[in-house]
Amino acid sequence: MQYSQLFGKTKRQDPKDEVSKNAKLLIRAGFVSKEVSGVYNFLPLGLRVLNKIANTVREEMNSVGGQEILLSALQNKVSWQKTGRWKSFDALFKVKSQYDQEYALGPTHEEVLVPIAREYVQSYRDLPISLYQIQTKFRDEPRAKSGLLRGREFLMKDLYSFHADEKDMLKYYEVMKGVYRKVFERLGLEAIETKAAGGTFSEFSHEYQVVCENGEDEIIYCPGGDYSENVEIATAKDGQPCELGHGPLKKVKTIEVGNIFPLKDKFSKAFGLTYKDKKGEDKFAQMGCYGIGISRLMGAIVEVYNDDKGIIWPKTVSPFNVHLVHIEDPGTEPWAKDTYEKLTKAGIEVLWDNREDVTAGEKFADCDLIGIPARLVVSGKTGKGKVELKMRSEKQTRVGSVDNVIKSLSV
Repeated sequence: MQYSQLFGKTKRQDPKDEVSKNAKLLIRAGFVSKEVSGVYNFLPLGLRVLNKIANTVREEMNSVGGQEILLSALQNKVSWQKTGRWKSFDALFKVKSQYDQEYALGPTHEEVLVPIAREYVQSYRDLPISLYQIQTKFRDEPRAKSGLLRGREFLMKDLYSFHADEKDMLKYYEVMKGVYRKVFERLGLEAIETKAAGGTFSEFSHEYQVVCENGEDEIIYCPGGDYSENVEIATAKDGQPCELGHGPLKKVKTIEVGNIFPLKDKFSKAFGLTYKDKKGEDKFAQMGCYGIGISRLMGAIVEVYNDDKGIIWPKTVSPFNVHLVHIEDPGTEPWAKDTYEKLTKAGIEVLWDNREDVTAGEKFADCDLIGIPARLVVSGKTGKGKVELKMRSEKQTRVGSVDNVIKSLSV
């Protein structure tokens, strides 16, 4: 991709109406554009990152038998009344049509999927089953000042599992814990599995929290990894010694990037989702719910990976693998083009800054702001067939042949 043709360029000044670091950097670097408070448009760079996050999540959901679906965002009011959440769900957007019909604008999808499951689940032979989607959600948040971390419109993965009994549901629940840990590891985040209240669903749930000084949540946890609870239900206190000798417990601010709930039979009962067991008796299906905020993850990654110059993307989610910079010394244009073609042929995704009449300093500043992991420079100083390589997370630079650089980037 040639930067001169890319839609969405960098900006020198922070947006005046943003307070969060992720929103400031993503807007300045040309990844997103703000529509209204809590709602963002994803430009080409931003969509590339969003898709890489979503595809990583998709691969892991598929690995444990998840089947992908896509459910309606405009939802039946009657279904929300059956669960009692038409009035009790505080952040529910309610839409009234010109024909005086009311709908829910989906913040979650139990009210849509469970009635559908009722049509197809008849026998114990139909269970277990796991269904997920990656879809836009809507929540009427009272405060949306944290960029992608708290949106009124956001992209989310939600998976719902259906089981014949609670034992099987809890077994799958434990499987999903491992899957979630793998997802966040692949995305470059250290997410702490944290016990939390289960609300009206169960005695407990689990959140996946990333330590960040700008986070909106708080947890008390053991750095040794044997204890973590949301402060709202925590039985331990900050500074209390770990029972296993790992030192004092810590209270820290965090960003919640995922959560899982053992829903049990709450929604099955609301919609009459039953199946016939081996004895021919009707039983309510048991459910689990597993959510990951896709766009929130993008904001969380930026909050964690940045410096005073801009974003530092982990390799797995970066919009491109390489940011190629051409310094316009006489006779170097063919070298730059040849380098771009070699990288692309090798399967390396390249953003080529081929702009004319832009200083080297401006190009380097844009590289740092955009945050692609590797910067390659073609100039008269490097010589024909060679490039200067600098990793975004490092200070040193080194010069080498294009072929050797391709080998090192392919590792």
